[in-house]
Amino acid sequence: MSDVRGTTVLPARREPITLHTADGLRLVGELARPLDRPPVATLICLHPLPTQGGMMDSHLLRKAAFRLPALAGLAVLRFNTRGASSAHGRSEGGFGDGVSERYDVAAALEYADFTDLPSPWLVGWSFGTDLALQHGCDPTVVGAVLISPPLRTSTDADLDRWAASGKPVVCIVPEFDDYLRPAEARRRFARIPQAEVVAIADGKHLLVGHTDEVLDEVVRPIVPGAYPLPRQFAGGALPI
Repeated sequence: MSDVRGTTVLPARREPITLHTADGLRLVGELARPLDRPPVATLICLHPLPTQGGMMDSHLLRKAAFRLPALAGLAVLRFNTRGASSAHGRSEGGFGDGVSERYDVAAALEYADFTDLPSPWLVGWSFGTDLALQHGCDPTVVGAVLISPPLRTSTDADLDRWAASGKPVVCIVPEFDDYLRPAEARRRFARIPQAEVVAIADGKHLLVGHTDEVLDEVVRPIVPGAYPLPRQFAGGALPI
């Protein structure tokens, strides 16, 4: 048995992908799937603000792709939104302040549908939560997990759309978040009766040092049987 640590990369089938948007852009991405079984569900990851360094390799999303195919049987689809770059490459286009990124979200959902990835859930982090709330309430989407939601550009109408859908919404909110703390998050997300707010004690917006707790809460509504995630893995890890 090996401990699952911050840099652990567990076995998975990983492949680079390209998303094609309706307005003609190519977006860089990666799909990670379980090595030895079909995925039970799919995470479509929407990263933090690219003008502040957010990208598909932002630490929580990278670690989700490193761990969750093996530990929870999930497919993890990550991509750089328009104009964002990472070690995987730079996506075409330029930052659209969450407006033209609606095409990026649609392209990811279309890719998941076209490739028969099962039960897609949106997993947004910071800026990515606004993308999920504004552009992700799609008939193909099962639900949303929102990490450090700032509610920067999402409106009451966006929240009401999710409320009417009945789709599950889980909000993971750091105790000391810079933008929206748990008490205020519970008040704001009360517009979505089915929304659940989970506070991360001592957490700040980027949730450094809280990866295990966050990934547990990501998995809990999607694959309850995998919660909590094991902290050890009975197999070899890969070099990074």
